[in-house]
Amino acid sequence: MTKLNPTGTEQLVAAMFSYEFFAGGVVYDTLERIHRGEVDDWVDALESSGLFDVSTVLEMEHQWRQHPKSLLDLLLLDADEMTQRRCAISWAALDRLAPIAQLG
Repeated sequence: MTKLNPTGTEQLVAAMFSYEFFAGGVVYDTLERIHRGEVDDWVDALESSGLFDVSTVLEMEHQWRQHPKSLLDLLLLDADEMTQRRCAISWAALDRLAPIAQLG
């Protein structure tokens, strides 16, 4: 998995979410939801934190909805290499299954 060159805002977001994301281990259902572009919970958390202005929250929301993997990349910013690899493999599997799910 390629390391990002995160901005200060992205680093803050990563720090804010990484503990929660990894607290009980990575949950496959969470990866699935992110892959489908279901980012409302993450956006709500940004809004309610009070750390970001409205334009920053809207920018992050737009980016995550257009490219859900960018949210995963932020969540994995401080993860160990094995966690990154497991998530990359799971994400690739979701990429392969997504067209089939749309048919069903």
